[in-house]
This record gives sequence, C-alpha cells and structure tokens, in this order.
Amino acid sequence: MRSMAGVVTIVQEGRFQLVDDAGVAHLFILEYATSTDPRQLVALQREQARVRVMYRSAGHLIGHAAAKLILLDR
Repeated sequence: MRSMAGVVTIVQEGRFQLVDDAGVAHLFILEYATSTDPRQLVALQREQARVRVMYRSAGHLIGHAAAKLILLDR
C-alpha cells in the first residue's frame, strides 16, 4: 500500500483533497471499510491538519482510495 503526507485542504462528504509538501494537490475518496468517518474529515480540513494517507489506486476514478488516515504531529 502506498502512502502520502500532506495537509487536508478541501472536504466534501467522503472525498478530500490533500496538498503534499511539494504543493501538489491529490484527490482521495474514503474506502468503504476505512476507520475514518467522513465527518472527521471536516475537522481535519478546518484545522488544516497534517496527515499521512495510506491509499491504493481507485481504478477508473480520478482520485485514490484512502484506506487509512494518520494524524501527524504539528
């Protein structure tokens, strides 16, 4: 499984945008079985929280499928 760190900048339901350290925006969709609730994404975005996302390819979708989010130290 791949991972990426960055800041959650945009949230809409179970979808979110993460901006990595190089300033590149990446789109993610929460996987069905993830432990992260979509409502938690709003708090992460509001705080501009730095997280590590464990993800896999979402196949034919534009974004990636986020399997796990880990809150990183500020």
